[in-house]
Amino acid sequence: MKHVKKAAGAAAIAALLLSGCTSKNVASSEDYELKDISFPLKEEVTLKFITQSSPLAPKDPNEKLIYKRLEEKTGVQIQWKNYTNDVFAEKRNLAMASGDLPDAIMDAGYGDYDLLKLAKDGAIIPVEELIERHMPNLKKVLDSSPEYKAMMTAPDGHIYAFPWIEELGTGKENIHSVDDFPWINKEWLNKLALEMPKTTEELKQVLIAFKTQDPNGNGKADEIPMSFIINHGGEDPAFLFGAFGLGDNWDHTVVSNEGKVILTAAEEGYKDAIMYFSDLYKEGLIDVEAFEHDWNTYLAKGKDERYGMYFTWDKANITGMNEKYDLMPPVAGPDGTVNVARTNGMGFDRGRMVITSSNKNLELTAKWIDQLYDPLQSVQNNWGTYGDDKQQNIFEYDEAANMLKHLPLEGAAPVEVRQKTSINGPLAILDEYYGSVTTKPDDAAWRLDLMKEVMVPHMKAENTYPKVFFSLEELDKLSSIEADLFAYINRKRAEWMTNGKAESEWKEYLAELDRLGLQEWLEIKQTGYDRNQQ
Repeated sequence: MKHVKKAAGAAAIAALLLSGCTSKNVASSEDYELKDISFPLKEEVTLKFITQSSPLAPKDPNEKLIYKRLEEKTGVQIQWKNYTNDVFAEKRNLAMASGDLPDAIMDAGYGDYDLLKLAKDGAIIPVEELIERHMPNLKKVLDSSPEYKAMMTAPDGHIYAFPWIEELGTGKENIHSVDDFPWINKEWLNKLALEMPKTTEELKQVLIAFKTQDPNGNGKADEIPMSFIINHGGEDPAFLFGAFGLGDNWDHTVVSNEGKVILTAAEEGYKDAIMYFSDLYKEGLIDVEAFEHDWNTYLAKGKDERYGMYFTWDKANITGMNEKYDLMPPVAGPDGTVNVARTNGMGFDRGRMVITSSNKNLELTAKWIDQLYDPLQSVQNNWGTYGDDKQQNIFEYDEAANMLKHLPLEGAAPVEVRQKTSINGPLAILDEYYGSVTTKPDDAAWRLDLMKEVMVPHMKAENTYPKVFFSLEELDKLSSIEADLFAYINRKRAEWMTNGKAESEWKEYLAELDRLGLQEWLEIKQTGYDRNQQ
């Protein structure tokens, strides 16, 4: 079966759980028989968790100031089994498969299939009653934003995990609405006395000028007019597909304003966009390595400022935070279409923490986890903390305002600073927190302003595809179909851009999409969307 690979982790856990369930569990804590708990406890107790962290972070999570403060606040010490991100999934699965289960798994990284399979096999427990009885911080979030409770709830009506929620803008102004921003070399435009392109044809002429008129002035033809990493999220050139119709995004899925789920890669406009790129490629305007190079190669050429135009989430990651590159507004296609397709991303992770069936201290564990949803605590979980004399601080704490204010990064890479001190567990940061609980990170505020000014006015779609919680049966069918369907779509996407055969092979391509299960895929996705809207 084609979905075996995806299901392997949960299946292995299920098989070995049975063999290990009769042994005495030493990976979870003893029953402390605590009821009606309030923090801090009079006597300290220990809970046993598994987690993951960056190699940049301390090996012992308890060395992080965030956890030190939590232990002092609650009287609960966490005994960690901590693994680096690269090996965590394997170690987590082995630990669960042994049947010797910890009390909980923090920063669990579970997908929907794993959650449902582990719940079915009795390895993790439903938590909706714990939320209702013992978790006022999380309950307040869910009461004020009931859409999150809907997304957390499995098709069987239970909640099996605690989520990560990060709001940065809502609706079309959500920071995730477009991931593949197009950055154009403003310095080259100015040197060649060129205007910002407004149409796909003008863009082509600009790229030709970048190739032929030596805008970097070194006397060599080493400029790369356009580069990207094909089928690579924010580095893919999907943004330009919007000039030809519905556009495209990382999962090739859009929803019409009438609520119909559509596969972008089966639309005529998609073919037209591919033909545009094949024309650029034939003219030598696209980086020949765009279909094979990795992130490090992409980054190296960007640091050398060889790109006339490239795609990524944030230019600071590729060419630095300077004035040399500017965000290019959406361009009009041959028929005048100007459209910015929205991605289906949002700041929500369903499977960020789970409680296992070996846990004998459910009230205690739930109340400890609920501390992570306190607004000031959530902000630190996500980004880092303040008052650390050993690490660069993300925040300063304004005691009078009871507010965390972002500090300047002073040239440091934001991801690296955050990975050293944040804990990435379950949390909730709502839009209403900005200005009262915390400030927006400078990099996020800048991107949100660009989104609002440049992108939002041209977003035609009122809907995105939501975080549907499918059933095990639906997930089996979807993963089976997508394994071949998306692989075929992405392969033809790259082939056609270089060989120009999209037009001649289009009918054959559409027939192959149907053969690979497109109609069933659409039916399942539509059913999930309709169910989510109810």
